[in-house]
Amino acid sequence: MTVMKPFLSDNAAAVHPKLWEAMRAADEPDNPYDGDRLSAELDARFTGLFGRECAALWVATGTAANCLALGTMVQPHGGVVCHREAHIEVDEGGAPGFFLHGAKLMLAEGEGAKLSPEGIAALIDPIRNDVHQVQPHAIAITQASEYGRTYGPDELAAVGSFAQSRKLGLHMDGARFANAAAFLGGSAAEAARAASGPVDSLAFGFIKNGGMGAEAVVLFDPGAVAQVRYRRKRAGHLQCKGRYLAAQILAMLDGDLWLANAQAANAAAQEVAAGCAGRLLHAVEANELFVHLTPAEREALRAQGFAFYDWGADSARFVTAWNTRAEDAAALGKAIAAL
Repeated sequence: MTVMKPFLSDNAAAVHPKLWEAMRAADEPDNPYDGDRLSAELDARFTGLFGRECAALWVATGTAANCLALGTMVQPHGGVVCHREAHIEVDEGGAPGFFLHGAKLMLAEGEGAKLSPEGIAALIDPIRNDVHQVQPHAIAITQASEYGRTYGPDELAAVGSFAQSRKLGLHMDGARFANAAAFLGGSAAEAARAASGPVDSLAFGFIKNGGMGAEAVVLFDPGAVAQVRYRRKRAGHLQCKGRYLAAQILAMLDGDLWLANAQAANAAAQEVAAGCAGRLLHAVEANELFVHLTPAEREALRAQGFAFYDWGADSARFVTAWNTRAEDAAALGKAIAAL
């Protein structure tokens, strides 16, 4: 029997044992909702991580984190500029429109599913400044992008300066933020830094990186915190035993486990990439690989036990995780090289 070697998604990876330990330690009476001692630690811990005062609230999903943050910047008659292939456009089931009460996603182009000032300007400059057309209120970027591409410091600074010049909010979808930070050298602050400081808000992903069921909405605008608290309750994301979500996040921050996990996933991706010469559709800058493979080649890999998603007619996506076995990554790289 062929043993499956999983490269479907980091969403399917195991929960890191330290998180189970942390949730077990939190299993004692405390105040409900976010009034517990663990939830109260989040602001200070993220402030230390980013080197700038911020507030952090837990939610159960990345979709909720993105939408709750964007709700502080965008009115129902406004729009959010994002890449045509951004997660909020192609994989969140219309949730932004639901949470933002009909606000529009405004789709821009960009190489590697990344935005640039030029791409954003090409989209919004033709819009007339009158009530007959939707006006942009915010920009949403994804770090790392849907194709595993990372915004470097200069790219972030350029987008941040553009957002400030146009008086637009700037949100970062960071479902794989840890992988981007690992690629950039390990600094959370640099991976989220725009022109004169961090982005306005960040959905800090943990579930894809060894978490169980908790993500963080990080807000660098103190004035937005109260609004997100109300929106979180109204959206059904204020859990009564919030200490278990806070425990997961704090365990990931302890000893920079979030970064170590991402470094392991990135290293596994590079191991696979070593066998993909001439086949890579995008540079490997996080833990995703997009590889040109014919249908017959994909079936040959599946026959060897490799699990992955098809990505269009002639390519496939492989995703590594914090617990991807080194031997599995090496085997996949060799199997692709041998095709």
